Amino acid sequence: MYWDNKRYNYLSGHLKKIFGCKVIKLSLNANFTCPNRDGSISDKGCIFCSEKGSGDFAGSSHFSIKQQLKEQMQLLSKKWPSGKYIAYFQSFTNTYDTPENLRKKYNEALCCDNVVGLAIATRPDCLSDDIIDILDEFNKKTYMWVELGLQTIHESTAKLINRGYDLSVFDKAIKKLRKKNINVVVHLILGLPFESKNDIISSVKYISNLDIQGVKLHLMHILKNTQLETFYKNNKFHVLTQDEYVSLVVDCLELIPPDIVIHRITGDGPKDLLIEPMWSLNKRAVLNSIEKELKDRNSYQGIKYKKPTI
Repeated sequence: MYWDNKRYNYLSGHLKKIFGCKVIKLSLNANFTCPNRDGSISDKGCIFCSEKGSGDFAGSSHFSIKQQLKEQMQLLSKKWPSGKYIAYFQSFTNTYDTPENLRKKYNEALCCDNVVGLAIATRPDCLSDDIIDILDEFNKKTYMWVELGLQTIHESTAKLINRGYDLSVFDKAIKKLRKKNINVVVHLILGLPFESKNDIISSVKYISNLDIQGVKLHLMHILKNTQLETFYKNNKFHVLTQDEYVSLVVDCLELIPPDIVIHRITGDGPKDLLIEPMWSLNKRAVLNSIEKELKDRNSYQGIKYKKPTI
């Protein structure tokens, strides 16, 4: 099975089929915070999260949403003059505010020329009924998905990384979003401290049997000025090599149903902040290696997926 020239259901191709042109995500910092940082749950945050709330490549919160979008569009328009854009609310928790403020910020993004949709990154414990109603409102008038940072299904790891909610909260959030027909993208981190290959595969199998529409497979980065940096220095847990990561990603892709869109299969932390793994800075080499591994195995997304029997 192939998606154009790919062996997995990649996001760029998926969006081109919907909109008929190149569609680019523009990462935003809408000046939100997070209940895992402001003391509601914790004041420490997840141990891997950077000072910018996992939005290191997002725009600056010193500028309005409209200004952030305009600046990024100007940079990209020369390469893709006929491209369209998705406003990606990335930094921190992008449903952690009043419904009125959320409506205002989402509308500001949609009012910009050539913005054809929204991507909203959040936590499953920040989806009260009134927030779901706001998301439902926007889902009915634009292309949209909501991203949930699960990272792992294993409670011991969730406690270690200070995720701040248990798996049942995630499961309930999926059901609430899907009841409103809102597309869901789930984040998993490969290479979390002390997780085995079997642990990671269990997480992949679990989400593959949920009613979700997209997956992000992240490589775990150790960044400066995070709790993970201190934990790594004190514990020296194993960090995946490039070969290990490439093989693991392909193992994961083989288990993910072919209709689920793959939004990410690697990651590249900021060069000035990255501690490990340094090989991840060559993102193109990593992507090419994943493509080669799929080809060498004569494999593709979903080849080993087995739908559960009822």
